[in-house]
Amino acid sequence: MNIKRKTYTLEEARSRLQRYCAYQERCHKEVYQKLESMHMIPQAIDDIIVSLIQDNYLNETRYAKTFVRGKFKIKKWGKNRLQLELKKKDIGKINIKLAISEIEEGEYIEVFNALAEKRWLQLDGQRLLVRKKKLMDYLFYRGWESHLVYDKIRELSSK
Repeated sequence: MNIKRKTYTLEEARSRLQRYCAYQERCHKEVYQKLESMHMIPQAIDDIIVSLIQDNYLNETRYAKTFVRGKFKIKKWGKNRLQLELKKKDIGKINIKLAISEIEEGEYIEVFNALAEKRWLQLDGQRLLVRKKKLMDYLFYRGWESHLVYDKIRELSSK
């Protein structure tokens, strides 16, 4: 069985990847996987990635900051989840630290409190222990720090 695959010249691939990166921020790992799926050889992959970095289509610091800002504001993820997800994308520790440091502490606590209180109200009508456990699981899944979670549960269950 002979399977025909689309082949790309170096310039065609570079052009496609420029559009791919211009559409949305991408990390190096995503671009590498995209080039592999296009069946590019390792030398071509390296050349294209270098040219994307030089032309500022690809910037891991910018990607990390955008990722953290978006996931925090929209999905309300905590710092632990943000770090974990960025590590999965092979982002360096320095870029992770830099991106997470951009979250203002006041806003961080405000979002956490609003999220915890909203979920606590949704769990109304259940036994106290079940309610506490579900809230704890919910907040830990979203990556919030344990000291914040335990303090909030103590505060909410004493009301």
